[in-house]
Amino acid sequence: MNATLEQITVGQLVAERPSRARVFEKLGIDYCCGGKKPLGEACRDKKLEPVQVIAAIRAADEQAAPEEKNWLSASLTELADHIEETHHAYLKAELPRLEFMTRKVAAVHGPQHPELVELQQVFAGFKATLESHMMKEERILFPLCRQLDAAEEEGGRPGAFHCGSINNPIRVMVMEHEHAGDALGRMRELTNGFTAPEDACNTFKAMLAGLAEVEADMHRHVHKENEILFPKAVEAEAKLR
Repeated sequence: MNATLEQITVGQLVAERPSRARVFEKLGIDYCCGGKKPLGEACRDKKLEPVQVIAAIRAADEQAAPEEKNWLSASLTELADHIEETHHAYLKAELPRLEFMTRKVAAVHGPQHPELVELQQVFAGFKATLESHMMKEERILFPLCRQLDAAEEEGGRPGAFHCGSINNPIRVMVMEHEHAGDALGRMRELTNGFTAPEDACNTFKAMLAGLAEVEADMHRHVHKENEILFPKAVEAEAKLR
């Protein structure tokens, strides 16, 4: 049984039961951009014992709320609507707030903590990337997903996509996910895992807490797209065409 679980990708494990994300987040295992790795390989990369990780996964499975949504069974439209209404809405509210805070904290604490200047610059790039990324998803990719759903319901074929195939915008989205993941990783390094130093003021602490929350939400957000929405969209297009 353990050997079988070790061979399943981290992304698939979370797709089957989203509550497992908390286990991987706690252990530092990437289940979004790194979700294609089998569990055994992900454990070796982090120098973790697979048996212990599997035990933690099973414990999380037993504690999971029964009403937890299984996004594998959702339609493309349901997934796109959920991502837009939940994750995109969260980022649109949170990114401007954190941009202000990173700028303010860098100005006040930068002389004592020069890494905060780079943090502010990395966050600014991260915010710009995500704002452009969300706009492309909402104007291009998500409407195509809904178009595929409509064609399937009507028993027909989708009209010609201006981008040729849905694979083309998906490739761009995956690449941008990786860039955002790199930025989050760098911000984690610059802040010692979002840990406040002794001289941190309340704004400094609130900024770090906000960045940690954004990282956790991005993991769930990107996972739903990379591991569930995108493969379902590619499969649907191939089936209908």
